[in-house]
Amino acid sequence: MPSDDFSLPRLGVAPLERAEPNPFNALTTQRFNGFALYEVLLGITIFALGVIALGHAVASTINAEEGVVRQILSNRMAEIQAARGVPDDSKEFKVDSNYGGIKVVQKTTAAELTEPDNTVVDGIYLVTLMAQWRQGGVPQSKQVRFYVYRPG
Repeated sequence: MPSDDFSLPRLGVAPLERAEPNPFNALTTQRFNGFALYEVLLGITIFALGVIALGHAVASTINAEEGVVRQILSNRMAEIQAARGVPDDSKEFKVDSNYGGIKVVQKTTAAELTEPDNTVVDGIYLVTLMAQWRQGGVPQSKQVRFYVYRPG
């Protein structure tokens, strides 16, 4: 080393110290902003796919429940059509299903149909089947009306 005459402390100059590296310089900040945009887009995409999947699941459950109700009404209609004699004037029964209890109400009235020459046609009955149930706490109903001929 040279002589003390040239030492930095004697001249009143402090040596420079290397600063700690800063991980958040301008280039890094720009990289993080770009990453945040992709991250947000990915998050929104995942959320949207989840909502769509949930919607499909709810819709398929509702369709399955209504399919059960249609099948119950169809079965009861087939029973009435296959039976002999006049259908009951009024009948009510309950069917248990995986979706809860379904109340089926049957009402039968004479159709009172007439020919073009005003002749009354006897033996034709109008049968109304109505299914009532609750779906998510909300009352629902479906009905089917059909004619049955029973010669008298």
